[in-house]
Parts: sequence; structure tokens; C-alpha cells
Amino acid sequence: MAQARELLMKMFEAAVRAADPLLCVPPCLPEPPKDGRTIVIGAGKASAVMAQAVEAHWAAHHPDVDLEGVVVTRYGYAAPCSKIRILEASHPVPDEKGIAAAQEILDTVTGLSDKDLVICLISGGGSALLTVPAGDMTLADKQAVNKALLASGATIDEMNCIRKHLSQIKGGRLAAACAPAKVVSILISDVPGDDPQVIASGPTVPDATTFADALRLVRHYDMKLPAAAMAILDEGATETPKPGDPIFENTEIRMAAAPRLSLNAAAEVARQAGVTPLILGDSLEGESREVGTVLAGIARSVQSHATPVAPPAVLLSGGETTVTLRGDGRGGPNAECVLGMALALDGQTGISALCCDTDGIDGSEDNAGAIIDPGTLARAKDQGRDAAAYLRNNDAYGFFQAIDGLVVTGPTKTNVNDFRAILIEPIKG
Repeated sequence: MAQARELLMKMFEAAVRAADPLLCVPPCLPEPPKDGRTIVIGAGKASAVMAQAVEAHWAAHHPDVDLEGVVVTRYGYAAPCSKIRILEASHPVPDEKGIAAAQEILDTVTGLSDKDLVICLISGGGSALLTVPAGDMTLADKQAVNKALLASGATIDEMNCIRKHLSQIKGGRLAAACAPAKVVSILISDVPGDDPQVIASGPTVPDATTFADALRLVRHYDMKLPAAAMAILDEGATETPKPGDPIFENTEIRMAAAPRLSLNAAAEVARQAGVTPLILGDSLEGESREVGTVLAGIARSVQSHATPVAPPAVLLSGGETTVTLRGDGRGGPNAECVLGMALALDGQTGISALCCDTDGIDGSEDNAGAIIDPGTLARAKDQGRDAAAYLRNNDAYGFFQAIDGLVVTGPTKTNVNDFRAILIEPIKG
């Protein structure tokens, strides 16, 4: 089982390396303007290292061109920069420093001309970090909204639809603040489908969603939002800028990294180890524990019937699963997904799995995710631990912490969302 764990970790590490901003950002960078200023702004868990990549590229290729700007990242995700200010704030629930940083970003791009260039560095996590509340909402209101969203079971694009309509900076409004300057947004995608409208709530791209869409989602998930937030959604006074709006005529999107590229890197590690990879997709969504159950069923089919691939094989997938909170335990979607998988596999011989977030943080805990093998449930039982009870209490973190199943990497300073690998060995005998 040690060999299985080692291979699973190697695949995860390869997936993270493929999204390293120092490697993937420079090929996306534009040329500097002939006469105007170059301003760098950004937000997200990878934004500080993205800024570092911009500075290194500028020093090597444009040493005589001034560079300035500010980006905001999560606490603990900063990277040293000399020209671009790196600010840190709270994620996934915003704080006062996040509001101050977002306002500084807006101030930085105010009053630009059509000769200027704005390089906007966006990665996962940017939505919580770019916080400028709309209307009469307070920070406490925004925090309550985020907590309600995270506990609702809504998908990332549904959550971001609501966030856009309660913000002065998301949903294309940052692009409006930059106009008439040229805006080149460089994205590291952490969302299923890599839709720029969804990544960090699309601050520099048109928004096709409406206040009516946001209200429908609030009601569908029975979210209890603060009165100030509901007032804004009910009134629907100031819509986000839509496709075709002239403020986007001088904007451009460049995708630096995405889940598919990371899955391909992991697949190559598997091939070199003599294991056949099968990428199930980079956009898997759903309730975490249920996704784990479905993936367990596919793994059983591989082992028993060599369908849809013959073992030894590894099933790879990305995307973003969600957790509907029912208990008061600890744990993120990846740990909950792999715990659901362990219960469905019930100690099946020859199947091991890893589910981790490529940013190194599963939800709001200090682990990237967790790992299982055929002995996971037996080890827990020896300690008197009921895996199903832990799952009912949303306490996947507590379960895996007790049996040494957590994967702890620390901040990776990138983010292409969830990574799942299920390693399947042939049945012996």
C-alpha cells in the first residue's frame, strides 16, 4: 500500500506543478504599451506568485519599462515582489483587509487613459478576496452571505452569480473601472468548464446572469441572507455589465492554467509507472459524498470487468464538489468525497484513492485533502471509530486526522481546483 500512496502523491504533485504560475504565466504576458503605464492588479490564491512571474519576465525582457500595481491573496500565500504590492486577506470568508485591498485595486485603476495597459491576474479564491459590498451592506453582511453560500450546497457558478450582484467590483465591474485602458486578464481556472465569467466571479468579463437569476437561486437553496443583501437583490437597480457592452471592447482574456492541463500531467506520471490513466473529466460537480460513491462504483467496474479500462489503471478527475452542512464537524469537500468513497468501497482489495485541492487547502482546513487504501476502514474500526457517523457529522477531517489519512502540503500558491485519483490494481488469484 505504501507504493500506491507514493504513486498517488506523485500524480498530485505533478498536477500542482503543471499549474505553477512561474511557468504558465510568462507565455501569456502582453507587450508593454509604447507610451502609457503598465499597471498590474489581481486577486486569488495564486495571484502573488503570478505577480512574481510578471516581475521576473519584465526584468528579463522589458528592464527599461516601469511596472507598478497591487494584488491581494490569501493569508500565507504571499510571494516577494519589489514593484507590485502584495496584500493578504481572509478566505473563504472576507475580512476588513480584503475590503481595503479591493478598494485599493479600484483606486489604482481609476483615471487611466487608453494608452495604459492593465494586466489583471486572477485565480481561484479571488471572489472572496475582491470584496467591495454593494448598497448598504456591511462587512458583517458580506461575511454572513459567504457563510450561507458555502453551507448551501450550491455550485460554484451559482454562488458566484449571487456574489456578483452583491458587489461593486465583481461581474465585469472591475473592467468598467479600468476603462478606457487596455485590460489583459490572465486566468488560472479553478472552475468546471473554465468559464471566465465564473472564475473569481468574473471581475473583468461580461456577466450574462441577472438579479432575477440570483434571487431564484437564493430561494431554491432556501438561503437566509441578511436584510441588506435581500434588499439589493429585490430592488435590482444596477445590473452588472452584459455581453456587448462597449467597456469590454479593449479587454482580452488569456488562460494560463486549467484543470485539464494538470490532469494530463498526472496521467503522464501514471503512464511512466506502467499504469493506464483514464481522465473522466475536469468538470465533475455534485454533492461530495455522492460523487465519492459514484467514483467507487466505476473503480469496482474497472477491477471486476476491465470496464471502461483494464487495470492496473488510475481514474483521474477534476472539478469542484460541494458539501451541504448537516453536522458540526470539520472537513472540506475533498476529504468528504474520499470518505464517501471509502464507505462505498468497504475495504475492497487493490483500490486506493486520493482527493485533494490543488491549492493545498481543502475548504478552510489546513489539509489539501485525504488518502484512502483498502485498510482505511479497518484501521478506524480498530480505534472504535464509525466512519459513517463521521460522515453524517461532516467531520471527514476528524476521521482522517485520527487514522493518519490527511494530506498536508501547505499552501501551493496555485489553484486549478479539485484533483482526484483512484488507483486500481488487478484482482490477484
